[in-house]
Amino acid sequence: MLAEQGLARVSTHSPSEILTVSALIRSVRNVLEHCYPLLWVAGEISNFTVAKSGHAYFVLKDEYAQARCVMFRHRHQYLDWQPRDGMQIEAQALVSLYEPRGDFQLNIETMRRAGLGALFEAFLKLRDKLEKEGLFKAETKRTLPSLPRAIGVITSLEAAALGDVLTTLDRRNPSIEVVVFPVQVQGEGAAEKIAVALECAGRLGGCDVMLLVRGGGSIEDLWAFNEEIVARAIRACPIPVVTGIGHETDFTIADFVADRRAPTPTAAAELVSPERAGLLEGISKLTANLALRVRQELERRMLHVDHLARRLVHPGSRLRAQSDLLGQLRLRLGQAASRISSERRWEVVRLLQRAHAGLPNTDKLLATSLQLVARLRAATHGALERAGSVCARRIANLSHLDPAAVLGRGYSVVRDGTGRIVLRGASLAAGDLLDITFAEGGAHARVERPR
Repeated sequence: MLAEQGLARVSTHSPSEILTVSALIRSVRNVLEHCYPLLWVAGEISNFTVAKSGHAYFVLKDEYAQARCVMFRHRHQYLDWQPRDGMQIEAQALVSLYEPRGDFQLNIETMRRAGLGALFEAFLKLRDKLEKEGLFKAETKRTLPSLPRAIGVITSLEAAALGDVLTTLDRRNPSIEVVVFPVQVQGEGAAEKIAVALECAGRLGGCDVMLLVRGGGSIEDLWAFNEEIVARAIRACPIPVVTGIGHETDFTIADFVADRRAPTPTAAAELVSPERAGLLEGISKLTANLALRVRQELERRMLHVDHLARRLVHPGSRLRAQSDLLGQLRLRLGQAASRISSERRWEVVRLLQRAHAGLPNTDKLLATSLQLVARLRAATHGALERAGSVCARRIANLSHLDPAAVLGRGYSVVRDGTGRIVLRGASLAAGDLLDITFAEGGAHARVERPR
């Protein structure tokens, strides 16, 4: 009905009106965008590319048709998963035309995985969640026993995988005990039953390693092994767990959590069971090597015993030899002591002689000291007499220069008011005060008339 209305709108132009290509395309675009509201379209992705601008371009197709699609950057950047070729999706789109090329296209608003895509999306979300919790860390993986005494197998009794595992274990090492825990491995409630079997195996004990196996199938068939309850049961099981689920290309959450993952159930059985022929061959080699080592050690010990036997001496002979040796040592000790005593005695004599030779002659030194004292006294007396004569002469010389002696002969010293000695009468003026010094005492005078 909407399409018919759109065609009616397009046909409103008169037959004589000529349209340009752009006008025609624009008209058709308007009809499409008005006639088809936002709708959901399902199909398969093909030729998916992302331009530098961030816009995503791809083709959405089914068995009979295909349509070009564009998802602009502001829409594409909010997808929490990465679209790839071959994915089945459901896209919410606006029908439109790209005018420059006249191409029919869908403007994608959002899209989601369809069918198996939804299961895969749930698988990725659970995987990311458990990985963040640390359930996949390599350091948490337990080491598998090298020689298990009992192996537990969790699978369905009707599964072909059980027959493959039992055949492989019997072929490789029939002495290993096998305990089967039958469970439902697909369908509703399978995950809960697998978790219960793991909990039961851990509680009962008796097994050294557990095999969780199942044959190949679709993702729906293997979905029980992608459930969170199974993953946590594997991690909680106290016994190491090895998975062999599906084919080599099949990966489940259980494979990531398990301590080891084998590509197939048969490979899982081979991984945990040492081959009996190889063990027997190893035992034979170890036995031969041990016998060789024992023989070599016995020969070494026998040689050592022979060596000790040659060194073995009767205690009496050893005591006599020790006694002779002790007598020799006593004699050598006496000789050494006598020689050392003699050497020390002569050393003392030499030291005394050297000490006596180094002592001073006190009598000679005393006589020399007396002579030196007498000479010192005589030299001192002569030096004093000579110094006295010199002093007397110098005193006599100084007495002639003594101003007091000059004054005693009737002279006097005249000083002016400033204390300077008056040498010339012309330097005086009437009224100047004079200070006159005599041999005894002095007087003050005033100049009345200088000459």
